[in-house]
Amino acid sequence: MKITAIETLVCHARMRNWIFVKVVTDQPGLIGWGEATLEWHTRSIVGAIEDMSHLLIGEDPTRVEYLWQMMYRQHFWHGHGIVRATAIAGIDLALWDIVGKVANMPLSKVFGGPVRDWVRTYCHLGGGKMEDFYQTPADNAKRFAELAQQAVADGYTAFKSMAVPSTMPIEGMKPVRAAAAAVAAMREAVGPDIDIMVDCHARPSPAMGLKFGKALDDFGLYFFEEPCWPEAVDGLAKINAALTTPVASGERVTNLEAFKDMFEKRAVEICQLDITHCGGLSAAKRIAALAEAHRIALAPHNPQGPVSTAASLEFGFSQPSYIICETVHNDVPWRQDVVEEGFSIEAKGRIVRPNTKPGLGITINEAEVKKHPFQQEIVLREFSPDGAVTDW
Repeated sequence: MKITAIETLVCHARMRNWIFVKVVTDQPGLIGWGEATLEWHTRSIVGAIEDMSHLLIGEDPTRVEYLWQMMYRQHFWHGHGIVRATAIAGIDLALWDIVGKVANMPLSKVFGGPVRDWVRTYCHLGGGKMEDFYQTPADNAKRFAELAQQAVADGYTAFKSMAVPSTMPIEGMKPVRAAAAAVAAMREAVGPDIDIMVDCHARPSPAMGLKFGKALDDFGLYFFEEPCWPEAVDGLAKINAALTTPVASGERVTNLEAFKDMFEKRAVEICQLDITHCGGLSAAKRIAALAEAHRIALAPHNPQGPVSTAASLEFGFSQPSYIICETVHNDVPWRQDVVEEGFSIEAKGRIVRPNTKPGLGITINEAEVKKHPFQQEIVLREFSPDGAVTDW
């Protein structure tokens, strides 16, 4: 069995271009699907996959670890930059999909069998609609409450919000009060038994992240996400130590060594590795083992397309430290038209039952993908009140 081609299919989904990776073999009908979506870097990813494909054509697709090492270590530069790590991930997912199909088992069984009967999911406010999630002002507490109620009406028992505004490296209490008012409104709207997450998008400095964290600590958040840059590991650890709310981060971390530093400094209680950015399932399994040694939970970052979601779920069924799966369902109205999935979702509680099909259990509708060709992603920029560039 040999790899004969590695192809990319780009599908424009408003804020993102989903990049599906198709690994073709010389066995009739045997292909693997992966995803390598990276906002605002679509052309770079497609080019990186083409560059790496020359390493893999003619190789046995079931030698996944061998091929991962080849992609990561060959061509001189190691593959932990965001573009190359994402490209590796897309191919790696497709290779694992092939392994599952050859074994005629879902990947969770290939990895040793499901460790749970179902996986819990959470949504973004607005279901992933860009305007609701990213552009609702933090001082519009009423709108946050409305969106929170809609998430619960949609069946979710947990949701994520961006209730923390951009700030200067040091500011007074006005933005902190706005964030607290938004979270208070959401808590009042949904009651004490619904889990609320707040995502800071790594906008604050460590000092401001600590201010926000302390102001929100009494609301019983499920987790407090990216309160400062993940590179500021010492600042992240200081915030985590000061709060009762678990701190989550890791979506922008792309190599095992950086996760090791984050875990050893106890900078997080929840690791948000992104399977499509950290090097795929092969890398994610190593990170998960390291997290388990530190008793750190897993809640992978997953706002991308449907192949990423299938991979996160297969990972979740196989990992004991996995607690919840991030999902979006309303980013584009035709999301389900491009994919056939092997798992099932229960409307009440939005829990997922295991995939019953081989590999990732998904099939991409290539004809539907062609209806949504590449478009430049929407440019999203963020500035401080004085006009200085800040984090989006």
